[in-house]
Amino acid sequence: MGLTPRPGDDVVSYNPGSQESFMTTRLDFLVNWSRANSLWPMPFGTACCAIEFMASAASKFDLARFGMERMSFSPRQADVLICAGRVPFKLAPVIRRIYQQMMQPKWVISMGACASTGGMFDNYAVVQGIDTIIPVDVYVPGCPPRPEGLMYGIMMLQKKIKNERAADTSLRDEMEPDPKSQLYIPPTAIDELSEPFGNAVHQTRSGL
Repeated sequence: MGLTPRPGDDVVSYNPGSQESFMTTRLDFLVNWSRANSLWPMPFGTACCAIEFMASAASKFDLARFGMERMSFSPRQADVLICAGRVPFKLAPVIRRIYQQMMQPKWVISMGACASTGGMFDNYAVVQGIDTIIPVDVYVPGCPPRPEGLMYGIMMLQKKIKNERAADTSLRDEMEPDPKSQLYIPPTAIDELSEPFGNAVHQTRSGL
């Protein structure tokens, strides 16, 4: 029949090459515990999902329970990029550059149907899911999702972080943009797109 005999109860298999040391696993536990409970979010709100995200940080829901009360509006001081809302193609290179400016380790939460799949905006102007631009760790469904949904997504992200292992080198792979892609925009043009526009003191975008 091609079946192998079942080993007895006294047979123990051990493969040293596949085992991690006690110190490594304890260090992973300590590092992951500290990372999971001190996440600094980088809000990227573009639509109604951002209002729900603001409510989750208010007193009723209180994101401080998860160690996330410190909102970081600088990508170089953030751990989690929370994309709340639809992303037009005009903003696609901007959010990609924000993700690249974040230091490792970093994670991404896609909040809402528009950020995850484009939602009802199935047209030429909106990105059909931010996972086509940057890697996503947790998807939060809803249109818009309630603060409880976002907090459940944060708890899922914490569970994922606590299961990471330093021996897995693929966790910190960077996704470099392809200059040949039609979505690629040079950094100088991204700076021009993301600057404020419309005041008389500093009007930009004149050459676009």
